[in-house]
Parts: sequence; C-alpha cells; structure tokens
Amino acid sequence: MDFYCAPAGLVIELDGSQHYDPQGMAYNAERSEFLKALGLEVLRFSNRDVDRQFNGVCEQIDIVIRERIKALSVTCGDSSPKVGAE
Repeated sequence: MDFYCAPAGLVIELDGSQHYDPQGMAYNAERSEFLKALGLEVLRFSNRDVDRQFNGVCEQIDIVIRERIKALSVTCGDSSPKVGAE
C-alpha cells in the first residue's frame, strides 16, 4: 500500500514493472480483493502514468476521494462539514 486516505477509505497503489508479471498480477488481485472486503476502494496507477500524466492521476484521486467521502458521510449519517463545502 503506497498511500491510504482513511476518511475516504481509499488505498492508492503505484505499480512498478514487478506488478505486471504473472506473479505480481496474481498478488495484486488477491490483495485488492482483501482490501475491498474491508470496505476499502483500491486505485492503481502505473509508475509510468504518474510520470507522464501526473496532473490527471491527481485529478482522478481527488474525484474519487470526494465521491467516497460524500457516499460514506451519507451512509454513516455524518453531519460534519464535507470536503469542498463552504
């Protein structure tokens, strides 16, 4: 796990080349299923995506964090201020 955002229940994985061989892909799938069973969402980005499309990766992460926090606050009945609320 490279990054974890607890309020959004979001795990972010940055995958290098070792993640794309058969053993790495099997491990990633097993690990992702385990994390999903805990109610976490897993986002995966290749190192190449981060290097070449950094802003796009950051935008995608931001979108998912906002969606997850909104969904979790509705599910949990949270009345605290929301991300981006003014």
